[in-house]
Amino acid sequence: MVWLSLSACTNQQASKEAGNDPPNIVLIFTDDQGYGDIGSYGAAGFTTPYLDQLASQGMRFTHHYSAQPVCSASRAGLLTGCYPNRIGISGALFPHHEIGINADEVTLAELLKEKGYATGIFGKWHLGHHKAFLPLQHGFDEYVGVPYSNDMWPIKLDGTQAKEGEGRGHFPHLPLIEGNETIEEIKSFAGQDKLSQLYTDKAVDFIKRNADQPFFLYLPHTMPHVPLGVSADFRGKSEQGLYGDVMMELDWSVGQVMQTLEEEGLTDNTIFIFTTDNGPWLNYGNHAGSSGGLREGKTTSWEGGQRVPMIIRWPGKVPAGRVSNKLSCNIDIFPTIAEIVNIPLPGHPIDGVSMQAVWRGDLEQTPRRELYYYFRKNHLNAVRKGQWKLVFPHTYGSYNAPPGNDGRGGKRVSTKIDSIELYNLVRDPGEAYNVATLYPEVIEELQAVAQRAREELGDLNQGMEKGSGNRPIGKLENEQQ
Repeated sequence: MVWLSLSACTNQQASKEAGNDPPNIVLIFTDDQGYGDIGSYGAAGFTTPYLDQLASQGMRFTHHYSAQPVCSASRAGLLTGCYPNRIGISGALFPHHEIGINADEVTLAELLKEKGYATGIFGKWHLGHHKAFLPLQHGFDEYVGVPYSNDMWPIKLDGTQAKEGEGRGHFPHLPLIEGNETIEEIKSFAGQDKLSQLYTDKAVDFIKRNADQPFFLYLPHTMPHVPLGVSADFRGKSEQGLYGDVMMELDWSVGQVMQTLEEEGLTDNTIFIFTTDNGPWLNYGNHAGSSGGLREGKTTSWEGGQRVPMIIRWPGKVPAGRVSNKLSCNIDIFPTIAEIVNIPLPGHPIDGVSMQAVWRGDLEQTPRRELYYYFRKNHLNAVRKGQWKLVFPHTYGSYNAPPGNDGRGGKRVSTKIDSIELYNLVRDPGEAYNVATLYPEVIEELQAVAQRAREELGDLNQGMEKGSGNRPIGKLENEQQ
């Protein structure tokens, strides 16, 4: 055993001296943050100096998308490289659900474990809260966080507990989990105020403890999902109010991770990725983020719901200060990292494509040419190819109504798209001008893209429950067998 340990240390040192040791991966993932909520993307009312520094040291993406415009689905896509509906996950999982990520799916953590990576997640999971679905059963060595969204609890806006039959009075208190066990129940807004700093402290400790080996740090913050929580250190710091305070604390968290990597001498050999799960929950008014001028927000297939900020830093590999207008999606992170660290992809189909050439600065390459906008159980609401987006008839909840404020959500308007609409997302990123009558040949081309999507993954808008490539979600009774 002593000889094996010394041999491993010697090999690791030789690898580092040769400059070919596997890169560390840091992936920070925020919740319900809008496209316009970073300084370099146009944020106003608060500052994000560390995220702006990260962008200046790396690459900022302007046509990057979440896998779907809602919590569980977007996380499923991020961690598996698949459109969420391929693997049976849609919408957001709730405390009463007995489903979650299937054990047969391969997560990014499981992939990296094949290369000897230490893996840790500190934050919101939301891929199933029963033990069979928790992170330690899906490739992570360590986990501290909440298993689902922080509004899935019985506490009312006045801080009192809702009664049974009143609102979410039947929900359990929000569990804070370490490993596979609940270590605390969060029963107050004060309990939520501590989450961003708690996750950050755990992330910093994880980096320090694993500085001598490759690691994958996944930091999916609970915030800025409502109810907003922020520590006393940041409360009242921004001009924008509580939402701005929260964003400044999240920016501080990014800075703490950056500083720790620098102190441990790990900056140059770490791929640092920052992105978010979907667009802002606009009906929460002053407790919601900004879509940056894009149309609508979370839970819609318009750009404000699914186009998200994305920043990547990898010194010496990703050119500093670059902007990529190439089409990309969070499902592409999985295969890109797999290619970088030279790990074969899973035997089952995935939907992501490697963006390594773009990450490294070759902006002549176009790895992703098409994107499917699926939502709800399996509805194909739109497709994109190049600059063109074709929107299909569907119904959605529009934010074109007075919002709520101070933690109370406003009403949304059920809105129906009756016929096909076409948008040029280069000239019209706000999707204000339907040009379907002008470009019949473009519509025909995108209809072919949609037909391929339907054949592979189905489309309930067309009465197609499944396609040839759908796989089942994990069910509790099956996982326990």
